Amino acid sequence: MIETMAFDRVGAETGSEDRGPARLRWRTRLPWRTGEDWERPAPTRAQQRHDVVGALVLLLVSALLLEVSRGIGALAGETRPIWFQHLALAGIILPLVVRRRYPVAVMLVCSAAFLGLSLLVPSVAVQTTFQAAYFASLYTAVAWAKDRRMLWLGTTVVIAVMALWVIFSFTVSSSYDSMLDRIMEGDDTHRGFLPPLVSLALYNLAINAAYFGGAIMFGMNAWRSAHQRELLVRQSAQLESQATELARQAVLDERLRIARELHDVVAHHISVIGVQAGAARRVLEKKPQAAAEALQSIEASSREAVEQMRSLLGVLRAGEATDPEADGGVQRTPEPGLADLADLVQKQPGLSVSFHRDVSEVLDRVPAPLGLSIYRTVQESLANVRRHSTAGSAVVALRTGTSAAGTGWVEVETVDNGRPRTGSTAGSGFGIRGIRERADLHGGSADIGPRAGGGWRVRVRFPVR
Repeated sequence: MIETMAFDRVGAETGSEDRGPARLRWRTRLPWRTGEDWERPAPTRAQQRHDVVGALVLLLVSALLLEVSRGIGALAGETRPIWFQHLALAGIILPLVVRRRYPVAVMLVCSAAFLGLSLLVPSVAVQTTFQAAYFASLYTAVAWAKDRRMLWLGTTVVIAVMALWVIFSFTVSSSYDSMLDRIMEGDDTHRGFLPPLVSLALYNLAINAAYFGGAIMFGMNAWRSAHQRELLVRQSAQLESQATELARQAVLDERLRIARELHDVVAHHISVIGVQAGAARRVLEKKPQAAAEALQSIEASSREAVEQMRSLLGVLRAGEATDPEADGGVQRTPEPGLADLADLVQKQPGLSVSFHRDVSEVLDRVPAPLGLSIYRTVQESLANVRRHSTAGSAVVALRTGTSAAGTGWVEVETVDNGRPRTGSTAGSGFGIRGIRERADLHGGSADIGPRAGGGWRVRVRFPVR
């Protein structure tokens, strides 16, 4: 005999477990507000097979326990035939076959079966398996129902009907009268301090509150767990997608960096080769020795360009090849930095370059990536002078200082006094773009353009943290 007058209290206790903000606490305090925007996926084929197998097993166990109860005389007062008693058990157990596919409908069917069979065969209704089957229908409805409003509406109707039925049983049924008569006939010394009728009512209230409250609580926990699992799956998929996007972006950034490096290397060495080839052509007949020196410089520049390009391209194959001979046996050398600027300005054929460098401890704090950017900036600037200017000389200055905020900076400047070369193309613009990108990469600034008195200036300042 089941009563659920404490349903509202159980629902409040379930909602009070939330420890979120006040607004979220109010939303989760109402059971139908929990996961309202989420529908639990339909049961899988394996879960449906488990429901069928579980219902059949429960039906066999209930038949066995019913016969055991009959054997010990627990059903002595039952007047219904044996087949009807087994049919009553089957009537509340068999709907569990589809309990996860139609959870609310199964709960309503089992509730109706519980009410009707409890009146027809009350001795069977108190069987453990009979009660367990009804508990399973309530639990499944709360745990699997997709329409949460319909669920709580159906649950409220079921609880109200059960409460009316319990009240009806207390006032009309003779079973409670006989129970009270047995209590009244007992020894007064073994009675409690409450009247028998009050004690019986409180006892039934506690049993029914635990029964219905337990089914609802376990069902809500199952629903929330399923919701959290799906959220975790979605978050994992999102994190995986973000990781893939970050990896793709990292590859694109690395390709852009290598493209800048290749442009700087090729532009520098090809310009050197072009200047030396022109000089060799002019003095080939008059000064064979000078022509030979120019050709030797061309050979050295071409070899150095090939080595640097193979070194950069080897980075792209590093993830695929573990054999040191995979890129032709060429050992990749460290990338250039501030220490290589003096050699760079000296190896400028056809161009006299003077180099000025401050002596400062700020230069000792320049990291390798920043040193490489400074080197490539000077390299591209001098290559542009040779390709697009009539200047025969240039000045490279490396300066340091401290800003008003107390942070250090390093500045590299390349200037010349030439004019645009006749017949020279404007170029692709990638060189100047690469210089500006390197400045932006390190949070610096670039000033590139013609000088007021003639010539061209490339000045880039980088902060040193």
